[in-house]
Amino acid sequence: MRAVVHQVADGTYLVHGSNTNWIILTDGGDATLIDTGYPGDRASLLESLTEVGIAPERVAAVLLTHAHNDHLGSAEYLRTAHGTPVLMHEAEVPHARRDFLHQVSVGTVLRNGWRPGVLPWALHTLRAGGTAQHPVAEPRPFPVGGALDLPGRPVPVPTPGHTEGHCAYYLPDVGVVVPGDALVTGHPTSRATGPQLLPGMFHHERARAVASLSFLTSLDADLLLPGHGPAHRGPVSQAAEQARVRALV
Repeated sequence: MRAVVHQVADGTYLVHGSNTNWIILTDGGDATLIDTGYPGDRASLLESLTEVGIAPERVAAVLLTHAHNDHLGSAEYLRTAHGTPVLMHEAEVPHARRDFLHQVSVGTVLRNGWRPGVLPWALHTLRAGGTAQHPVAEPRPFPVGGALDLPGRPVPVPTPGHTEGHCAYYLPDVGVVVPGDALVTGHPTSRATGPQLLPGMFHHERARAVASLSFLTSLDADLLLPGHGPAHRGPVSQAAEQARVRALV
């Protein structure tokens, strides 16, 4: 599947891969890559960099929202092939190394196979390499406090719950929030559209995931670029509150 690249703001690109998204932030010939899709998305990932004029060796860093297989798929490849640092919240570092795995189990997926969309999603995940393990050998915690010295100047916003060290990224210069899986706008296993949490089986601690939506309500932004689903325009604070209300119903 060929990735679909959308320029959504100056130097800011939302890329739709196969059931998951990644973000490219450019500054001249350099870029920050937020997430990397499934392992099977590698060719599409590299094509998307080429499409926006970035050579893989000019990716200054991979920033992970979290270390699930559909987000870190090519992180280790970029690190070993091009020396690209792979950065994340310090609590997510051992997860990226696969010291442990906080991800929905095969058994849980099978028990939920009767739900609409689950089996097609599971088959796609298998084909995309989503059950293979691609640990990052040398993940690094990003510096604590303020904007990162990377293209796009992303500001980390910890949003634990989906995983222990899940982190969103705020781009104040362009009014954008990249929430990863802390707040999505669609998923093959969800019949809902618009701002929402992923179905409960995907969260390590669902109650914390709900609580972490409050960290997004204070951000002055009007464009949401989620890990799954289309971009959402409108106050991010309202989108986060909408997802919180839906989660509590």
